[in-house]
Amino acid sequence: MPRPQETAPPLPVPLALRLCLHALLAGLLSLAAVKALTGANDTGGGAGLAHHPAAIVAAALLMGAVYTAGALNPRVPRARRAAVLWLTALAASWLVLLALSPDGLWAAFPLYFLQLHLLPLRWALPAVLGTAAAAIASFLVHSAQVTPGSFIGPLLGAAVAVVTVLGYQALYRESEHRRELIDELVATRAELAAAERTAGTLAERERLAREIHDTLAQGLSSIQLLLRAAQRGLPAGSPAAPHIERARAAAQDNLAEARRFVRALTPPDLEHGSLAGALERLSTSSPGPRVRFSVSGTPTELPTPYEVALLRIAQSALANTVRHAAADRAEITLTFMDASVTLDVVDDGRGFDPVREPRADAPRDGGEGGFGLPAMRSRAESLGGTFTVESGPGQGTAVAISLPMPARTREAAA
Repeated sequence: MPRPQETAPPLPVPLALRLCLHALLAGLLSLAAVKALTGANDTGGGAGLAHHPAAIVAAALLMGAVYTAGALNPRVPRARRAAVLWLTALAASWLVLLALSPDGLWAAFPLYFLQLHLLPLRWALPAVLGTAAAAIASFLVHSAQVTPGSFIGPLLGAAVAVVTVLGYQALYRESEHRRELIDELVATRAELAAAERTAGTLAERERLAREIHDTLAQGLSSIQLLLRAAQRGLPAGSPAAPHIERARAAAQDNLAEARRFVRALTPPDLEHGSLAGALERLSTSSPGPRVRFSVSGTPTELPTPYEVALLRIAQSALANTVRHAAADRAEITLTFMDASVTLDVVDDGRGFDPVREPRADAPRDGGEGGFGLPAMRSRAESLGGTFTVESGPGQGTAVAISLPMPARTREAAA
């Protein structure tokens, strides 16, 4: 049965119970009409109104029409006022049937359930008692004799209805409480699984950190020591001395980088300055083509993973330009927008065909190919960004990465 909205809304009734209630009322009204047409409801007492079968049938049809209209009215489930008006009209039509036929009192039982379900308990109990009193009065008017059953029947039916509805409400609340506990358990299990995945990720990162420390870091440290020893053993003014010094410096820088990766710190280029400063230093120190760096928009502080990814992509793209593009000029542009941050690396080199040669860092002179573009794309996608390459033979190459601006950064900028 539909239910109105209220501070403590009545509990929903399953479809099967609603259908049973509809069938019960329809059967009771049909019974009253059939008995009126066959003359079986003539009890021989009362006001004699039972001798008008057409009026009884009309009253039964009226009550059925009022009930159907309320059951199909979409406002009844949502508004207490609509529910009260419907119950009032239904009770009025029932009283008409009750005055015409003693068989109308049986319809009191569906009314009990409707009142208990649609009305708050403080209103439903008086309504049920009033309905029971009307049923008892009808029995006294239409019956030739008064028996204890005339009082016990309606009151017992009302008591059964009250106990049934209150028991159903208690069971439903218990069921809802258990459902909430089950949902909480499922959520807890999901959180536990997420925590286990996080723990596994941290353990894997710790393993990788140990591997980096025990292999790359130690190997770079050994290389640096060997180069230093070789440098000391060279005669003064040896032409190999500058090359050994650059190799030792490169090994030292990469050793510092490896150690900072192990400690999950920012790269050395970002440790003492901003991303823009690191890109500026990259453009001025790059060998090969002239590199110009520019910033567009209002610079905003970015999370460390963003800065690391943008710096690494710029380094890799510029390295590809130096090794493969044979360019005269290159330009690095860092653009800050409201919803995203974009990095563009453009050169005027020989370019390539992205369709026929999808890997821009593939070997062009028979050397070994690199993994620059896949690594750049992976970095961008891991942060929810996009990575695009535009190029053509003799038209240069443009590499662009766009990362969505984090929500906290946008709020701070606002």
